[in-house]
Amino acid sequence: MHRYAPALDPAGIVLRGPLGEALDANLGGRLTHFIVDETSPAIALFAPERRRHNSEGDWYGEHAGKWLSAAAKAAARSGDARLLGNVRRVADFLVSVQEPDGYLGTYAPERRFMRKQPPKPVSWDGAPSVRTWDIWTHAYLILGLLEVHKHFPEPRYLDAARRIGRLCLRTLSDGGIDITELGNHFGLSATVLLDPAVELYFATGERDFLDLALTVLGQADAHPPLALLTRALAGFDAAEIATGKAYQLAWNLVGLAKLHRASGHADYLRAAESLWRSIRERHLTLGGGPWGGVAHRSREVFNAPGAFSPQGYVETCSTLAWIQLNRELLAITGQARYAEEIERSAYNDLLAAQAPDGEDWCYYVFPNGRRVHTTYWRCCKSSGAMAVEELPGVAYALGEDGSTTVNLYAAGSARIAHPLAGELLLQQTTDYPFDGAIRIHVTPQRAAQFALRLRIPSWAQGARIEVNGAAVAGERVAGDYFAIEREWREGDTVALQLPMRPVAHRARNRNVQESRAPDGSAVAQEVLHHEYVGFTCGPLVYATGLIDGFKTEETVRLPAAPESDWLRWTPPAGDAPPQLQLRLGYRAPLLFEPYYRAGGRSDGAWRLTWLSLAPADAAPQRDFAHDAHAPSKNS
Repeated sequence: MHRYAPALDPAGIVLRGPLGEALDANLGGRLTHFIVDETSPAIALFAPERRRHNSEGDWYGEHAGKWLSAAAKAAARSGDARLLGNVRRVADFLVSVQEPDGYLGTYAPERRFMRKQPPKPVSWDGAPSVRTWDIWTHAYLILGLLEVHKHFPEPRYLDAARRIGRLCLRTLSDGGIDITELGNHFGLSATVLLDPAVELYFATGERDFLDLALTVLGQADAHPPLALLTRALAGFDAAEIATGKAYQLAWNLVGLAKLHRASGHADYLRAAESLWRSIRERHLTLGGGPWGGVAHRSREVFNAPGAFSPQGYVETCSTLAWIQLNRELLAITGQARYAEEIERSAYNDLLAAQAPDGEDWCYYVFPNGRRVHTTYWRCCKSSGAMAVEELPGVAYALGEDGSTTVNLYAAGSARIAHPLAGELLLQQTTDYPFDGAIRIHVTPQRAAQFALRLRIPSWAQGARIEVNGAAVAGERVAGDYFAIEREWREGDTVALQLPMRPVAHRARNRNVQESRAPDGSAVAQEVLHHEYVGFTCGPLVYATGLIDGFKTEETVRLPAAPESDWLRWTPPAGDAPPQLQLRLGYRAPLLFEPYYRAGGRSDGAWRLTWLSLAPADAAPQRDFAHDAHAPSKNS
């Protein structure tokens, strides 16, 4: 039976290749320059004289906690003394301006979450009171202070986080205020407090913070438009929870998974997994990001099940929360599908949002659309930086029995304090994700018997494994782990070959209107039908730039020949990335490269993942009365 596997110390993990480049850019760019001290604009918001007169805090206070979370991890893994100095200075400033009651936000007294706000009509996004993100900001402050304390322990950081938690508990328990009154999207933007409340319980062991988490969940479930736990257990789609806001819902599920871990309550895990399946099956792009923007007032809200558009949106904040949800479910269950989702979103929609300099980020990425770098204050720049720093901690896992798991494939190394082998060094040599050949050099401090578990991706049918040049027997199940149980000695080498085959995926945007005829019989009329084709190879989605240098879309007619005749993959050569060629016969081949770098990574560059299919290539029509609500296959 799997036991919870906590994240490994990031200081012992080195990632290279595209993930390592993203980490280096994050450290040298966003984390080093966005915030440096108390005069940085995102921290100056917390100065008492400015806070005293502020009634328009919006979400901007979140940057402090997000930056502390990401920068503390980056300082710990890199040993960067300058960044560590900045982290301590900012954390110390925030502690110094915390008020006696524990308040550490950006709002004037009359606008704080401890006071009921004047009512107003509920808008489409479920905001029941004056616009406030006060709880939201405090949730991130708790997480940021706890992350600093985790890597660089100082009682004052933990105490500051604890005091925020106690203020929240008093307000929700004795202050006559319901958590759903404190955030938009029918409370989803405030019930995110569930996550930091459980983290406070883990950090302190104090029952009050478990009670805080249970209070938040109880109030969230009692609010009819939200009913988070009840609807999740009843099998509702993610789009049907409150407004279906992707970022906030996924973050709530992170908290729900942690609450299962803290309480042992099985329903919390069942609810999180149920909504995970809903998101995975109906609400991800080919690149693994949660998306919206199709016929919605908000581009950040999950689409209706079955809706599809190549121009849909992935908010980078949602990618962060999706990676974190998969991180929690992976640690709790040990199931490979969660690691695969982290890999898919990391190598595609996350990298696609980051600029090479690590400073610039896209607020949104589109399967088909223009790359747009967002402005200074936007939330997604800090979320992207947090998401990148999640990756070292999930790349490997260590079980209590000494079983050692490789979750992410990337050139680099891991130094692991192993209960049986002493210090265990794993070194990956590979061009993954551009190539499927991976060599893992195993160097234990002393010879030891344990299982080395290798993740076999769901796309890697026919994976081959050798140890010291000899084939390893046993069934390789794509989408699961393969365990090599043996006595490991210095000099042992594992060779893993994951077949890289290009795959064409079809997606459908289809709308069927249903009604009843006068005789009572069912009538279904298809009013919209478009089909598209997109391509992957290994973990990477492939895309092209503007077609023929100027067209933002293209309709293609696929050859009748076998797919292998007209879809060709060329492995990387030198500095040149791998490439897909779509050979249609009636025009010059269309060239595709990995989505995250397609069209260039500069502001304004175009990339196209999906091509429209000519009507002759569309799937045969079906009995619409029977499959009118069937979801589109978009992954």
